[in-house]
Amino acid sequence: MVCDHPRIHSFDAGVSTSQRFGSAAVEHAEAVLVEQYPRLVRLAYLTLPDSLGRHARVLLAHKAVQRALPRPGTPTEPARAEGATGDADPHLTLVRTRVLRAALAPTGRAGGTWARIGRPPVPPFVWGLRLWPPAGGIDEAAQTLSGAAAPVRAAFVLHHLDDLTEDEAVRLLGRAGAPDPAGAVREALALPVGEGLLQALRRPEFDASVVSARPTDLLRRRRRARACWTGLATLALAVTVLSVHGSAPGPDVRPAAGPAGSAVLDPARLQRVPAEAWADTARVDFTAWPARGGRSGDRDLLARALRTWAAPGRTPVTTTPGTTAEPPARPPQLLYAGELDGRAVVLLRDADRVVRYGETSTGSGARTLDVTRTDDAGVTTAAALTLSRAPGGASARYLLAPWIATAATRDLLRAGDAPHALTVAGDGVTAPAAVPPTGGSCASWPVLELTSSTRIVEKHSFVLTDLGALSPVHLTYTPLPDGPAAAPARQPREATGPEARAAWAPLACRLGELRTGAYRAVNVWDFAAAQLPDGGGRAVWSCTRASGWAGPGDVTVRMRPDAGAPYDVARARSTAACGRFGQHLLAGFRWRSPAGRWYLLAAGSRQVTGITATGAVRAGTAERTLAAPWPGPDGRVSVTGTLSGGGTVTALDGAGGGRD
Repeated sequence: MVCDHPRIHSFDAGVSTSQRFGSAAVEHAEAVLVEQYPRLVRLAYLTLPDSLGRHARVLLAHKAVQRALPRPGTPTEPARAEGATGDADPHLTLVRTRVLRAALAPTGRAGGTWARIGRPPVPPFVWGLRLWPPAGGIDEAAQTLSGAAAPVRAAFVLHHLDDLTEDEAVRLLGRAGAPDPAGAVREALALPVGEGLLQALRRPEFDASVVSARPTDLLRRRRRARACWTGLATLALAVTVLSVHGSAPGPDVRPAAGPAGSAVLDPARLQRVPAEAWADTARVDFTAWPARGGRSGDRDLLARALRTWAAPGRTPVTTTPGTTAEPPARPPQLLYAGELDGRAVVLLRDADRVVRYGETSTGSGARTLDVTRTDDAGVTTAAALTLSRAPGGASARYLLAPWIATAATRDLLRAGDAPHALTVAGDGVTAPAAVPPTGGSCASWPVLELTSSTRIVEKHSFVLTDLGALSPVHLTYTPLPDGPAAAPARQPREATGPEARAAWAPLACRLGELRTGAYRAVNVWDFAAAQLPDGGGRAVWSCTRASGWAGPGDVTVRMRPDAGAPYDVARARSTAACGRFGQHLLAGFRWRSPAGRWYLLAAGSRQVTGITATGAVRAGTAERTLAAPWPGPDGRVSVTGTLSGGGTVTALDGAGGGRD
C-alpha cells in the first residue's frame, strides 16, 4: 500500500457546511474503504490518464483512494444529503464520489489540478523503483479504454465491473463533477469490449491494488551515479586547491541491484528444461522446450542478453501489440542460444512472453530485442519461433518445437501443389525457408506444414504462416455445415486437406493485412453457400477470424464466387463473432450481377432459419440465404435473422454483430 502524508487532506471546498462528518461516520467510511479497496483502486487506475504511465497511475490511484477518507468535521458531500443512489451503503457512494473526483482532476476539467492528489507521489520513494499492476486483464482494459475520455473510462468501470445501473452511474459521475455524465455512460456502453475481458478483470489475479516492483535501467543509473560522484570529487579537489585545505574526494558510490534483480540477471540461474521433458508432460507448450543451441553454455552471451532486456538503452526494442518489454521478475527459461548467419541469437521465455535477443557475432553493436505474447500456447501455437531473417526478408530460419517430427513448405496459393521437405538440424533449427511477400504483387504465399511426433499425437499435421512476428500464426479451416441446424457445430480443422487448401487459396494474399497485429491463429469458416442471381454461379460465404493472443479477434466476412475474386462484405474488430462464443452470424451487402442488376445478398450461419430486410430493400425468406433486387443505387438496409432456438441476430457490420 502506498503511504501518504500522516494528515488526511480534504478537497471539499465549496460544499455546504450545514452538515459535517462525525467520528462514527468517518469510522464507517474507513471500514467501507478498506473492504472495497481493490475495487476503488481499479476505478481510479482505469480513470486516470493513460499518458501518465503505469508507475504514476498506480501510485496516484492508491493515493486517490487513501485520500478519499474524510476527516471528522469535514462538510458532508451532496450525495449524502440528496439520499439514495442505489448503493446498499451511502458511505460507499461517498468514497466512490471522492475517488472519482480525484481521478478526474488531471483530465483538465474546470478547477482540476494535480494539487488534489499531488504530483509527484509522496514517499515511500525508492530511487529507480517502478511499480505496476500484474500483466493481464487490468492493462488490457487500460489499452482498450485508452482512446476514451476519463469520464467514459470511469463509466465503464462503474457499470461493467462495479455493477451499477446506468442511472446510478450517471448520478455518481455527476456528483464527481464529470461533464455530461449521461453521454459518458452512453459512450461506455458502446465500447467494443468482449465478455472474456470483463471476466478476466473480475479474476483475483488482475487486482489493480496488487503491484509488482522492479528496478529501472540499472546500468544507466550506475553510469549517472559515477558521473555525479566524479563531478563532486572534482569540485571537492578544486575547493581543496583553492583553500589549501587537504581533504579526500568523495567515495565512488555505485548503486547495485538488490538480490532479486541480481538473480534475474545471473545466467547461472536461467531455467533449463531436460531434453525429453516434452514427451512426459501433459502440458505441451513452451514450458516443455529444452535449452538448445551451440552457445547455450556461453555465460557472456547470456549475460548480455539479460542485461539488454533489463536495460535496453539504445537497443531497438520491438513488441507485438498488447505486450510489454519489462524485465522479468524471476529468472526466465532459456530456449535457445546459438549463432546463425553471422549473428548470435538468444531466446528466453518469461511466463506468457518470449524474448528474442540478437547481436553480431563479435558481441558488439547491432543489438536487437523482440518481445511477443504466448498466452495459452499449445501444440500448434508453440510449435515454432522465428530465429533469423535473411537481409531483405526473403527467407527465415525457424526453431521448431521438440515434438515436431517433420517439416515442409507449401504454397498456400496453389491448392494442388505438393509440399516440399524442409531440412531441420539436430537442434531444431530449419534451413532457410521462403516467407510471404511484404508488399507489391503476391505471386506466392509460402507456409510451413509441420507434423507432430507420434509420441504425443498420431497423424497430426498443421500449417503455420509467417506474418513478420516472432511467433508464426496457426491456420485452420471450418467447413460448411452438414445436415440440419440441430446437428452439432463443426470445429476448426487443420488447413491441410484438399477442401481447406481450396478455401484458403483465394484468401491467402489477404493475410498480409494482419501483419501489424498480435495474432495466434486465423480460421476460415465457410458458413453458407448459395447460387447467385442472373447466372452468377455458386458462391460460398466465409468468415475469416484472426484470434489475438489476448482473446478478442478481428473478423472479415467475404463471399467467394466460383469464378472471380472474393468480395469483402463486413468487418469487425475486437469481437467474439465467428469464434467459439460467437457462433451465430449474419451478413449482407449490395452486389451487382453479371447482367448489371443490383441485388441485396445476405447469408446466415446454420442456426439462422429466416432473414428479413427492411429499409431500401423490403424482402424476407425462410432460408439461410437471401437474394432480393435492390431498386436503387442508394439507401440503407437493415438485415435481421431469426434463430432456430429463439431470438434474432443482426447483420455484422463495422461495430460487430448482435443478438436480442
